[in-house]
Amino acid sequence: MNRLAQTALLFLLGATLLHAGLTDLYLRYVKAGLRPLVLLAGVVLIATAAATLWYERRHSTARQHHHHEPRISWLLALPVLALILVAPPALGSYSAAHTGTALTKPFGFPDLPAGEPLRLGVADYAGRAVYDDGRSLRDRELKLTGFVTLDRSGAPYLARMGLNCCAADAQPVKIALTGNIPPVLSPDTWLEITGRYTPRRTKDPVNDGPIPYLEVTSARPVPAPADPYDETWNN
Repeated sequence: MNRLAQTALLFLLGATLLHAGLTDLYLRYVKAGLRPLVLLAGVVLIATAAATLWYERRHSTARQHHHHEPRISWLLALPVLALILVAPPALGSYSAAHTGTALTKPFGFPDLPAGEPLRLGVADYAGRAVYDDGRSLRDRELKLTGFVTLDRSGAPYLARMGLNCCAADAQPVKIALTGNIPPVLSPDTWLEITGRYTPRRTKDPVNDGPIPYLEVTSARPVPAPADPYDETWNN
């Protein structure tokens, strides 16, 4: 590939990173805390493209021969354009159903705020229910948001995918549902569930990891959040 093509690809990739970092698109790939690095990478790539173009123009007159690379090399720009034109969906029910729960024991359990209902993350509820025996959850009205996933038997779970760094290492935390469950649940449907703690537990059919239950009192579909991943479990 000649210098002009290199410059164009560097600029496109840098512009793509800036576009992703200045919108919520980057959340499909990396955790929210990495936004500054995504923006910095975009700036560095665009600066490198500008420097490469300046160097090429400055030294082009001194060259005796010019080698024409095959035009097919420009096809390398297609994956970069795809990142702009076709944003991949966030990992959802398929990944959750085929991956064991990643719930681990937290270092501690901070005090929960007063007031009803109490909004909790899926991982926060699961950690307190399993490793603190639900002490801070008892007699509280709870609200949780997540997407629906089903196991092979059709049993429903409320799940969120958590990230250590990026979507490539995403793992699910799951909560089994009981009580007033909607009669029809479609995988990847996002629900806001109101319910209460129950000591009932089960094991993940994938890795035998612990999965707590939530006693559902009501549920309603909601749009997917801007950040579909739950980072509370690895903070």
